Amino acid sequence: MKEFVISEAQTENAVLVAIVTSQQDERKTAEYLDELEFLAETAGAHAVKRFTQRAEGPNTTTYVGAGKLEEIRRYIEAEAEAEREVGMVIFDDELSARQLRNIEKVLKIKILDRTTLILDIFAMRAQTANAKTQVELAQYRYMLPRLSRLWTHLERQGGGSGSGGGKGSVGLRGPGETQLEMDRRIILNRMSLLKKRLAEIDKQKTTQRQNRGRLIRVALVGYTNVGKSTLMNLMAKSEVFAENKLFATLDTTVRKVTVQNLPFLLSDTVGFIRKLPTDLVDSFKSTLDEVREADLLLHVVDVSHPDFEEQISVVNKTLADLGCAEKPTLIIFNKIDAYTFVEKDEFDLTPATRENMTMQELQQSWLAKLGNDCVFLSALTRQGIDEFRQLLYQRVRQLHVQRFPYNDFLYPLEEDISDSNCS
Repeated sequence: MKEFVISEAQTENAVLVAIVTSQQDERKTAEYLDELEFLAETAGAHAVKRFTQRAEGPNTTTYVGAGKLEEIRRYIEAEAEAEREVGMVIFDDELSARQLRNIEKVLKIKILDRTTLILDIFAMRAQTANAKTQVELAQYRYMLPRLSRLWTHLERQGGGSGSGGGKGSVGLRGPGETQLEMDRRIILNRMSLLKKRLAEIDKQKTTQRQNRGRLIRVALVGYTNVGKSTLMNLMAKSEVFAENKLFATLDTTVRKVTVQNLPFLLSDTVGFIRKLPTDLVDSFKSTLDEVREADLLLHVVDVSHPDFEEQISVVNKTLADLGCAEKPTLIIFNKIDAYTFVEKDEFDLTPATRENMTMQELQQSWLAKLGNDCVFLSALTRQGIDEFRQLLYQRVRQLHVQRFPYNDFLYPLEEDISDSNCS
């Protein structure tokens, strides 16, 4: 069986589709579509149109209603006649095999969902054998229940999560299929092989972690594209890949960092996202073990993002799913240099919202309850970095002295931070 290929896709025009529900209003749906468009851009597609429909929930057969699907079809045909061909339609939720099959019958175009798009980006970003193996396993897990509607044979794939020549396109960097039963057997055998390979990698990773000595382990966690890699480069003086795209970092990077003569290990992990596919969480177990085995978590938040509070909730839920909810955590509110607000009119008596708050007012909101468990900074401009280093030194020192009390005299305790940005 041939290895799969990673390659950047040529830009294809895409249409985005989402539904508005009682639990997800128009504002929230627009934010989700903004993120879906960012995902599409990262994967190599260009969003040219958005369609939304108000409904109680996704239609079980076609996700949106028949009328909305017909509206999308007419738009695609009109664009084709105007020589502005649309290459794909991307849905903001995971689609079932039945939905995919029925939608394709009507639109007669490539159909992707959010999960496919995320898997595609992971396939494109994976660089090491470990990451490639994890992505390939996640792709197979996703496609197994959807074999009946796939049409590209496994042996003739143009893209995927391995190495070699050739070109791929958005949504086609993964495995495909031929006769249903034969492909099911091929995929199950391949998944079994990949699981064994990951088990071996996991043993090697465990041995590597055990060989790191007795240093305190600190892990950077957070939503994707919040600046974890930039902060990692600043702290470790390393060259971890950082880019203004989702999932720029896929492989965990570990560096030895020293703050005021106190050494510790700092790891940069894959970013989380809304509706992160369960298959990815399962497949990336060995990568996320860095989070599980960390002594201290640095939860990095993009404070300039209008919906950063929900991003915090998404990360906290993922950490809870990993069994890491009770770990000591510092919240790092990053990108204060990009924070913006709209000043309220003096005659506006309505309650202030996040959009109306100055940075000082925001710090005095519910964030003040975090006390010395948070710090505000900009990894890009280095504003607030000295305060962060002091706070990090105190926390790492506390953990180190708890583990090795006889080393207390080696690392003198600095004065407590009394003028924290969070109080």
